[in-house]
Amino acid sequence: MSADKLPIAHRFRGYLPVVVDLETSGFNCETDALLECAAVIITMNDSGLLVPGERFFFNVEPFEGANLEQASLEFTGIDPFSPMRMAVPESDALGEIFRAIRTEIKRTGCNRAIMVAHNASFDQSFMNRAAERCNLKRNPFHPFSSFDTATLCGLAYGQTVLARACAAAGIEFESEEAHSARYDCDKTVEIFCSIVNTWRQLNN
Repeated sequence: MSADKLPIAHRFRGYLPVVVDLETSGFNCETDALLECAAVIITMNDSGLLVPGERFFFNVEPFEGANLEQASLEFTGIDPFSPMRMAVPESDALGEIFRAIRTEIKRTGCNRAIMVAHNASFDQSFMNRAAERCNLKRNPFHPFSSFDTATLCGLAYGQTVLARACAAAGIEFESEEAHSARYDCDKTVEIFCSIVNTWRQLNN
């Protein structure tokens, strides 16, 4: 093992897993707003098990001219213009998350980050488009590779819906808390770590 690399740098071929969950104002990353952004950097403990590391959460201001689908807002319960949200521009939210991830990549000796998300192509497309819109040049994530926990849950538990997969895995899930980026991100962290750690234990 390289002296300048921590064990997690060898677990996923140099990729640092970062769990992400976004809430948006629709399904079109070109036109619809990013409204909530949560991220958790995954670390490895002394026993070689994956555990959650630094957490981030931001309420995000809709970008100028963004489309706001009423059906999506009703589904998530988000009022994009409520002052209680204390929302920040998407450039500030993503900028802070990206800086922290780059710092962890350097600390661990990883090459770059890989997104972990439930139905990852959705979150990846929105984050990539927001980063482009904000002219953030140093996006630490791989541009198209990801770990999709919907697929992993289908393999491990026969369930692709996050709430049902958590139930099958014995992870508490409060349905009234769902569709909050912070809550869904934390549950995605739990189930991702559970699957990877269980696989490691089965193969030891």
